Parts: sequence; structure tokens; C-alpha cells
Amino acid sequence: MALQLWETLQQAITAYTGLTPATFFTVLAFGLAVYYLLSSMFGPSDPPPRPRSFEEEVQPLPPPVQLGEIGEEELKQYDGADPKKPLLMAIKGQIYDVSQSRMFYGPGGPYALFAGKDASRALAKMSFEDKDLTGDISGLGPFEMEALQDWEYKFMSKYVKVGSIKKEVPVADGSSSEQPATENGDAKPATTEADDAKPAEDAPSTAAEHTEVPPTSVESKED
Repeated sequence: MALQLWETLQQAITAYTGLTPATFFTVLAFGLAVYYLLSSMFGPSDPPPRPRSFEEEVQPLPPPVQLGEIGEEELKQYDGADPKKPLLMAIKGQIYDVSQSRMFYGPGGPYALFAGKDASRALAKMSFEDKDLTGDISGLGPFEMEALQDWEYKFMSKYVKVGSIKKEVPVADGSSSEQPATENGDAKPATTEADDAKPAEDAPSTAAEHTEVPPTSVESKED
């Protein structure tokens, strides 16, 4: 059966190509060799190695770290300048980890100036001025407050909250009344108006009260 197929193939090669089977297979092998040679010379080369920075960017991000309550100065350390630290941003005093959007909030991004700050006022007004990079939202209109609320909802649904900004309460300087010290070094008690109006117990009485009038001797005449 196999011999019959081979004889049929030889007859077909001779009939359709006019070549002997040996010549036909020699030409076929030569054509394949030329094809592989040209492919290796002019074909697409291997893709260039990816830069290291790209490999670092595609690395999985570490899980967010809860910071608790921190001050605004400490929050500035998470503005993206240090790639080993998370990228943080605050809205209405609540701090969120925006490391997954480093292309937007990281260095060189369109919103990089918001990182490491509470930019509530700037987001509400869509302002990029330094004076608006604050968490003070007093005096904003209803449309600005609505825009800020939309931003807050977006951050709450997309990013992880990791802390809040510590509110610094100014301490009022109370006036302390100092009492003069006595000779022994003890503090002299403060005197009141009632004590000042009270007469001294040891004060001498008036001369009229203590002056004794000698009795006058009356001469009686005897009749």
C-alpha cells in the first residue's frame, strides 16, 4: 500500500512539475533553507529589555499602613518624594493612601501638588494656587461644597483611609496673679476690700476716749 502511494506521488510530481522526484525534493529543501536565512536576517528582533524603572512600577504595592492621628508637618513626608513611603493625601481631615494612583498624585503628575497635604479647599474650588492648599473650607459656597463632597465620596470608594490629621488647639496664656512673699519666704495672702475696711484691732483709741477728767472739788461753806 505504501509502495503504491509512493509511486503515485512520483508520477504526480513528474506530471505537474516536469521534474524527477529527487530534483523536486532538492529544490524544495533549498527553498526552505533560503527562507529561514532571510527570516533570521530581516525578521523582527527580540524585544528590548524593559527598563528597571518600569519593572519597579509594576511591582505589587504593599498593603496600606494605618498611621492613626498625625500632624500636618508629618503628613508632608508622604508627598511621593520618597518612593519607599506611601503616597498620602487628605480630604476634610481624613488621610487616604493614593499610592495606586501615583501617576496622578506622584511627582510629575497633574495633581502632584495635592500630595502630602489636606487639599480640601483646592479640590472644592478646583484651584492649583498655593493659598488654597489647606483644609480650611470656611466661606465656601454650596456648589463648592457639593464638589468637595463628590471628591470625598470618590476617595472613600477607591482608596483606603489610613488616618486623620491631628487638630492643634491653641493654648490661651492665662494671667497668673503673683502674691508678694513675706519675710519668711511664704506667700502673703491676698487682702480683700472687706479686710482693708476693717479697722485694726490693735490701733489706739482716740484721746477723748482714754483721757480721764479729774473731778472738781466743790468747796462747801458752812453757815
